[in-house]
Amino acid sequence: MSEQPSPAGRQQLTPDAADGLRAYAARTRESADQLAAVLEDIAANGLPSVEDCTPWEELREAHLARLAAQRPAVA
Repeated sequence: MSEQPSPAGRQQLTPDAADGLRAYAARTRESADQLAAVLEDIAANGLPSVEDCTPWEELREAHLARLAAQRPAVA
């Protein structure tokens, strides 16, 4: 990447902040690609049968459990 002066009114990021932002962009792009693949599969093959799906309540509870495990309990 070449060193270019920043456009008027823009504040340069620190190298660590820029690296963090690029990492976030890569994760976001990966998530978008996964979603696009699922939507393309549904478009090509139709919706999966109800028996092959997980109820949203189970997905929600599993996600909440993961979030709770990441954060220490408050007394």
